[in-house]
Amino acid sequence: MKICCIGAGYVGGPTMAMIALKAPDVTVTVVDMNAARIAAWNSGSLPIYEPGLDEVVSKCRGRNLFFSTEVTATIKQSDLIFVAVNTPTKSYGVGAGRAADLRYIESVARTIAEAADSPKIIVEKSTIPVKTAETIKDILGANGRGIVHQVLSNPEFLAEGTAIADLLSPDRVLIGGEKTPEGDRAVKTLVDIYARWVPLDRIITSNLWSSELSKLVANAFLAQRISSINSISALCEATGADVDEVANAIGRDSRIGPKFLKASVGFGGSCFQKDILNLVYLSEHFGLPEVASYWDHVVRMNDWQKRRFAAKIVRTLYNSVAEKKIAVLGFAFKKDTNDTRESAAISVVKDLLAEQAHVAVYDPKVPPDVIHRESTGAGAEGSRLTIADSPYAAADKAHALVVVTEWDEFKTLDFRRLFEAMQKPAFIFDGRNILPHAALKALGFRVYAIGK
Repeated sequence: MKICCIGAGYVGGPTMAMIALKAPDVTVTVVDMNAARIAAWNSGSLPIYEPGLDEVVSKCRGRNLFFSTEVTATIKQSDLIFVAVNTPTKSYGVGAGRAADLRYIESVARTIAEAADSPKIIVEKSTIPVKTAETIKDILGANGRGIVHQVLSNPEFLAEGTAIADLLSPDRVLIGGEKTPEGDRAVKTLVDIYARWVPLDRIITSNLWSSELSKLVANAFLAQRISSINSISALCEATGADVDEVANAIGRDSRIGPKFLKASVGFGGSCFQKDILNLVYLSEHFGLPEVASYWDHVVRMNDWQKRRFAAKIVRTLYNSVAEKKIAVLGFAFKKDTNDTRESAAISVVKDLLAEQAHVAVYDPKVPPDVIHRESTGAGAEGSRLTIADSPYAAADKAHALVVVTEWDEFKTLDFRRLFEAMQKPAFIFDGRNILPHAALKALGFRVYAIGK
């Protein structure tokens, strides 16, 4: 069997590497029009950082895992074609700011229709709105010269930073297909691939529409929990309660559970906001304004939490950070990834720059050019942004230290050294509640944490 994956990003690369590792008799080729990205996948420096990914790729690359820009030829030779291209939120036209931009999905469907000269099984791996399979099938049917392809939905449920562990031992693998004999056979083909290493009781099959919608709903529910506890963090600060103690108390209830109850500066990443906004748009489209409003407020609460955190910094530093140096630790949206999409750090840094602060950013994995591009774009603000090569360089002569990403290395810094290097009074704003607050206060820091 030969598998093609169109899209060499955060989903396609790791997923195909794991399939290649666990199914050594299957040839897996990841294709992308971005030659630089493909070159990186073929090099010793992969384009994305994910713990354990280097080892998996190095074991399989050149054996049964390949990365190529030869899209048409690879499609022709393949039996299964995974589609893992980007589906960002539209920034233009009807549905701007909410609906998913499906131009890349449509382009891939047309490319497959043009290239394929035999029936293929096409697997939606990208996060897409419910009923997108109809669009793909319509394009294939109109342009496929009478060839009948099967379209499956196989959404990813990976968490960046733990993607390899998630792929090795997933909570579930969801596969949706048409309830026809041909659809059932296509579903079984994909089930058999995952069954090489995933127990059958963790492989769920459903109809196409349930599978497509389940991905959006899963992310919406997770984001909802984060926004819920973040809303309570503000109440804790106002009343003197401790949000971690509240989260622990309610998390002991088996009906609620402890996961995703960690208060923070806000959620980020490529999926949560995009998928909720997509759910909002779908609800509006199907005439469900109350449902749309409900989910829209999850995103609004997240945006408010980020603004509230930045405003707290300004207010605490005597209502002005103009010309003051603020050290920001972390720029990735979470630890163990170099992904910055929708990172809370972007919002915080932009707000501080808008207040005329000098901002020094340190992140162990995000490249400096990405930090500059995401923070300032073009303009005078870029002159007030510097990229530090260590937390200590960032904190040198800083008025405040701001933790925005929960990198493990930040928990064990030499805080005495940091304190001595900073302006006095020295402030710490812990946006992830990961630091030893009592010890920091004993050193002389003025500590402010979310929900405390």
